[in-house]
Amino acid sequence: MSERPQAVNPPARPPAGSLGGGGAGLPARGDYGVARPAPRDSLVDLLDRVLDKGVVIAGDISISLLDIELLTIKIRLLIASADKAREMGIDWWAHDPQLSTEARRKQERQLDAERENKALRDRVEDLESRLEQLLDRQPLPAKRDPGRSPPAGGGRRD
Repeated sequence: MSERPQAVNPPARPPAGSLGGGGAGLPARGDYGVARPAPRDSLVDLLDRVLDKGVVIAGDISISLLDIELLTIKIRLLIASADKAREMGIDWWAHDPQLSTEARRKQERQLDAERENKALRDRVEDLESRLEQLLDRQPLPAKRDPGRSPPAGGGRRD
């Protein structure tokens, strides 16, 4: 029969913070008396939680000279997922022509409408000036008094 090697139990470690086990007042190998922190969530879990709930960072920076405020910078930073931001009513990226093709199309339609509106105004202005010129050339008809009847003979005097 072959002999199986028996498992050897490692020596017991002294409690954290003690100096025992290494001889000559030194800590045992691998134990430096530092307590390990509780296991933390991974970065992915943390990022998922932040994006799901959202984080707001706010701050004000003020530069003054002799109690005269020269500059104030107000910083407001919101970190959240796009879905969470939409829930909060924040969706500026959907309306920015640089970021959204639909917003770009809407802006182009608006610019086209403004150009057409300007062209129509110019045309109306041109027609009004032509009409005014035509009216200036023709003599104005004599005003009739509504209480008087036209003269006999068709209104002509010989």
